[in-house]
Formats: sequence, C-alpha cells, structure tokens
Amino acid sequence: MTHITNYIDGKQVEPISGAYLDNVDPSTGQVYSHVPDSDERDVELAVQAAQRAFDSWSATPAAERSQIMLAIADLIEKNLDSLARAECIDNGKPLTLARSVDIPRAVTNFRYFATAILHTHSEAHFTDNLAINYTLRQPRGVAGCISPWNLPLYLFTWKVAPAIATGNTVVAKPSELTPMTTYMFGELCTEAGLPPGVLNIVHGLGNKVGASIVAHPDVPTISFTGGTVTGSAIAATAAPMFKKLSLECGGKNPNIIFADADMEDAIETSTRAAFANQGEICLCGSRIFVEREAYDSFVEALVEKAKQLKVGDPLEPDTNQGALVSKAHLAKVSSYVELAQKEGGTILCGGTPPEALPERCRDGFFLEPTVITGLDTACRTNQEEIFGPVTTIMPFDNEQQVIEYANSTKYGLSGTIFTQNLERAHRVAAQVQSGTIWINSWMLRDLRIPFGGMKQSGIGREGGDETLRFFTEPKNVCIKMRSI
Repeated sequence: MTHITNYIDGKQVEPISGAYLDNVDPSTGQVYSHVPDSDERDVELAVQAAQRAFDSWSATPAAERSQIMLAIADLIEKNLDSLARAECIDNGKPLTLARSVDIPRAVTNFRYFATAILHTHSEAHFTDNLAINYTLRQPRGVAGCISPWNLPLYLFTWKVAPAIATGNTVVAKPSELTPMTTYMFGELCTEAGLPPGVLNIVHGLGNKVGASIVAHPDVPTISFTGGTVTGSAIAATAAPMFKKLSLECGGKNPNIIFADADMEDAIETSTRAAFANQGEICLCGSRIFVEREAYDSFVEALVEKAKQLKVGDPLEPDTNQGALVSKAHLAKVSSYVELAQKEGGTILCGGTPPEALPERCRDGFFLEPTVITGLDTACRTNQEEIFGPVTTIMPFDNEQQVIEYANSTKYGLSGTIFTQNLERAHRVAAQVQSGTIWINSWMLRDLRIPFGGMKQSGIGREGGDETLRFFTEPKNVCIKMRSI
C-alpha cells in the first residue's frame, strides 16, 4: 500500500503529527493508499522553505527557469501512462480521459508558461520632456495554491506553473481525495532539477492545511479552485490581510440550443458537456435550454445518447463514465435526484447505480447519467451546483426568455450557445452573465485567454498575461530627464 508523504524543501517528509488519512479508490470503495493528515506545523515548515528559496529563485534568469520547467513538462509527458493510471485510480475517471486530456493538459500548462515568460514586455511613458515612467513586474513572494479533486494534476499545474515561472515560490495543497499524481509530480520536479523549496506540497484536510496556508502572514498570494462556500471563507480570511486573491468557484452553467442549430453537433456536444468526467467539471452544462420547436426531438435524442454511455470500470478502454470521487459525494448527488422528483421533475434516464458492474467495482461509487425534465428555473435542483452526472432540460420560447433563464442563478462561470445565426450568437453571448461563453462548442481551451467567473463563481482570472500579472507586483519607476 502506497504511503504518500509531503514534499517540502525538495524532500519527501512525513507529517509532523504522524497521522494519516485513508485514500480510497472510488471505483472499488477500497483503501489503496494513505495520505498525510498535515496541520499548521507542516505548513510552517513549507512556508519557511519557500521563503529561503525565494531570493535565489526570483533572481534566476527567466531562460533558466524556463529550461527547468520545460524539463518538468518533458518528464510529465514521459510518465504519462503511470500518471494517468494513478489519476484514474485516485479520482475514478476513465483512464482514456486521463490519458487524452488531464495529463496532456498538465504538460501544456508547463510548456506554455515556461515559454511565455521569455516574451513578456513592459511599456514606457514619456511625461512630456520631464521624465520617463516605466513599470517593473516583480514576483510577489510565496504563493499559496489550493487545487480541487476533479482535475487533480491539470488544475494543480495550471496554478503552480505560472507562479514559479514568474519567480515566486509555492506552498501548494492538493485535494486530500486525489493526492497521488501531485505526490508523483514532486518526484518529477526533483528529477528535473527544480531547486529545493521552490515548490512545496502539503497534503491534508482543507480546515487544517488549506486554512493555515490562507491565514499565514507570509503567504501574500492565494489561488484557489473549489466550491463557492469555501471560496467565501477564504475571502473572509484573506481580505483583512490585503492578500491578492484568485477564486475560481462553482458553476451552474446554461447550455442554450436554438432551433436552427446543427442538431447532431449540439446533441453530441451537449452529452459530453453534461456527463464528461462524471459531470464533475465546474464547466459542465448542467442546465440545458432548448427552443420549443426543437425541444421534443432534442430530449429524445439526448436521452438515447445518455443511455448509450457505458458506466463501469474506469480502467477499461471502452468505459465512458467512471465512478464519482467519494461515497459522500455520491450520496450528495443522489440526494439531488431525489429532490428533483419531490420538486415535480421527471427522471427520463439514470438516477441510480448501474445494474451490471465488474466484480471489482461492486462497492464503487457509480451513478448512471441522469436526465431530468419538468422543473422550473427557480427550484433548488436548477439553482444549486450538483457536480455530478445530472442535467435538466427545459423549453424556451424566445431569446429574452432564455437569457433570463440562463442568468437566474447566483453563478456565472460559463455558458454554451448553439445556433447558426451569427448575429444571434453575438447578441446572446453578450447578455449571458458568465465569464466564458462557447458558441457551437464546449471546452475549447486557449491558455492565452483569461478564464474565470462572474457573480458567485469567483473573482480574478487565470490564463495568459492575466495569470502572469496576478503572480507579479507592479512597481512604477519615474526617471527625471533634462529638458531636451
């Protein structure tokens, strides 16, 4: 049984408490490793290591930082199969998804930011003929990076890569539910030659490790991805300390289908958007709105597609949907299916565990893809984030109505619009209150584009220059000139 340890000052170290948590394989329900139950003492050691490393790392030329990061990217790619398998067992997602999306995107994260820092620039401003003003962007110090369980290495590297690229050092906390790939990642960083203390990984519970990182006076920057309730608590702690915050929180994303859409593409993409990664993606299209004249045929086709998805052993190559991340999360998602029925909804498919599972998966945390109709926009099922393979479908009559439906929740992370009318696409996209809008697509990703939410989906942006600016502090310099 694997014994996971913390990664502090370039070494794998036991938690000071000596205590460990069980790490469960969601597809079997069995403990397969142990993860440190760290606390504020481990965080303190990590912060001290990060502080010791900061002066040297921040002064390291960008080209040298870039080379080390590119070496890390190469090692992630070289170990793709073992990392993908670890993520599959840790998270419950299909191995094919981890191999084709999660681990390759971790590689891309490091390669993008490793090269982006070689092409930064600043502007100079001439104040008549009196002075030249220019802005330096300098690393801020120790960054606290807290990542979620649904895309463990992908989102972890999306935070860590720009932080160390810009010369910061990092104390990171991965989810205690999915620690394995970040544990392996620490070893790869050492192999690639990352100096000790530049990256420190402290495993454990959010109310111990995460809270200690957020509250630490020597961690001026916090980047968090996770639930809105936790994000709110982080903001409450960090705001009085004037910390720089990026919070990417929950979503209840609208997927809008107009009758003129390419229906084959809309159905295929909507199925993927609703059920990919067991619906455990903050960008999933969990509320589908279909123009009334296309509603009946769309519902019939989507239900048929959902029924065709194979739910089962995530290690099998033909599995479309694996296990939910934990027993507690399965209970939460299942409770929303029950709630939907109480609220008057009709379950057209799914809502229960699959009848047939391989022997090794009999105690796993599985749920069939679930499609629900008959609910109004104000009900809890359509207002609260479920974060599982559950989607609702509602008809709409016109643009203004569907815009009101789309904007009816406290969230505003993303949205998707299917139409072949270009003017309508731009018009509706401008009015849907979400940070990212996809038109006739879903989850197309460009790291140059700032990503983040509106309303209670968070604050701040990740991606491209926005991220590089987030992890650096501007300093204005004014040089007095002689008159010309």
